[in-house]
Amino acid sequence: MKKQFKNWLILVMLGIAIITGSGIMRGVEADKIDAKAAYMIDAGTGQILYQQNADSKYPIASLTKILTLAVIMKDIHNQKLNWDQKIKVNKDVADMANNWQYSNVQLNEGESYTVKSLVESMMIVSADGSTEALALADAGSVQAFNKKMKEVAHEAGVTDAEIYNMIGLPNLDLGNLKLKNVGDDQENKFSAKGIALISKYLVNNYPEVIDITKQKNVDFKISADQTYNMENINYMLEGSYAAPKNGTIDGLKTGFTDDAGYCFVGTGTFNGQRVITVVLNTSDYNKQFSETNKMIESVMNNDKVVNTKDIKSVAQALKKDKKVSLEVNDTNIWVAKNTDPKQIKAELTLDKDLSNAKIQSQNSKNENIGTIKISSPGVSTTELNVNLKTK
Repeated sequence: MKKQFKNWLILVMLGIAIITGSGIMRGVEADKIDAKAAYMIDAGTGQILYQQNADSKYPIASLTKILTLAVIMKDIHNQKLNWDQKIKVNKDVADMANNWQYSNVQLNEGESYTVKSLVESMMIVSADGSTEALALADAGSVQAFNKKMKEVAHEAGVTDAEIYNMIGLPNLDLGNLKLKNVGDDQENKFSAKGIALISKYLVNNYPEVIDITKQKNVDFKISADQTYNMENINYMLEGSYAAPKNGTIDGLKTGFTDDAGYCFVGTGTFNGQRVITVVLNTSDYNKQFSETNKMIESVMNNDKVVNTKDIKSVAQALKKDKKVSLEVNDTNIWVAKNTDPKQIKAELTLDKDLSNAKIQSQNSKNENIGTIKISSPGVSTTELNVNLKTK
């Protein structure tokens, strides 16, 4: 990153909680975000809460590090890396880490740093050298790590991203580590939807990353006698000047290059729901935060929480056989503010025959046997898995 200033098991037949909200796809006029693209989703269900030019690809700069972290977290969970493992810094990494033109913490050639400290510096101050050190230790080369990034992106549902490196800088800026046969100006490009899906993948599969990204200040040990206090450059964290007033942000990542502009992915809790927000290419540093707040408010200003004990369309859709009970995961959905419960529609699709004796005998499994689509006026449809449970 170019240097910035320090810079939903409850039976549905018994009811579910509905959260209501506004968004750009609703019948009311939504605030336009001053960014090339903007996107907001529920992190649990993936329900779209706001979208503006969300499918177009743009450079995303250091938002790339969200995907880098997802690769590292996967390998930690697979015991290919561990938090206390020490990574020795080579000359190429040290050259990047000690270049004042980029976001960094000092890394000394020949010195070793733990995976945990490098991850903290990557996410808290967007340290480019630390990101290189992690990727090279994990995969051995930029090309090999790029392959792992593409694999994880596919797992998250993203197949159209352009990925050239672990940092998000133009290819040229990687110096000796740049890719051959790739233009010097090539940068990673993702859609707002794409990076949101990767962020959703990260926080759902590895929720412990929030314990890192929510920290406002962390000490980084440069050497035995030198420590640097890292100040989190996400100024939407609780207590910071750009913190939202109607919820709490506890992650995730800023990004900037000349072509990407100022970009921000946020995650936090609003109305008890974890959400993911994305703004791409805003014109100045503060605007990445103010436009995120504007998008959140566009969704939140017209919403309220409604507890419903009986949504007839859902209950009727799930009531298929006296011998079995159909359930969905315990989840909240978002609907428009003045929605009448009678306007909520449910469409059940099963991929297994409930009359099958083998299916009905599985009383110990909550087997996923289909989906239910829940829709109401003015919002995106929510699609949930349906589970089978023998009575």
